[in-house]
Amino acid sequence: MLDIGFLELMLIGIVALLVLGPERLPKAARTTGLWIGKIKRTVSGMQREISAQLEAEELRQKLNEQQKKLDDSLKKAKQDVESIAEPAAPHRETTANQQTTEQRVASASARLDDALKTVREDAPATDQADHQKDSNHQ
Repeated sequence: MLDIGFLELMLIGIVALLVLGPERLPKAARTTGLWIGKIKRTVSGMQREISAQLEAEELRQKLNEQQKKLDDSLKKAKQDVESIAEPAAPHRETTANQQTTEQRVASASARLDDALKTVREDAPATDQADHQKDSNHQ
């Protein structure tokens, strides 16, 4: 910030002593100290608010990304389930078709399980981050 050394401070003190006199100098120094303290607290408060806003925005972005991943997984699983549920051709299904259908059902079920597992894993992490953020602000 400012590069003020001991000699500069001594020179300011001597000039202040000459200008204000020995009676008013302690009161002026106290008042100056109070103003500097208020300014420092205000700047510190602003920095904390800015940091909190940046963290909140970062959490919102992560939440949106996770929501998009979940929506994509669920959409794909829904498409798989709908394709399995489509009416079969009028001819009789063969054993190979049944096995293929069962494989597709198992695959769709696995994808749904993975999506739900991802949601359950991410939810506690988000709750924990929110709890930690709340405890930091108190």
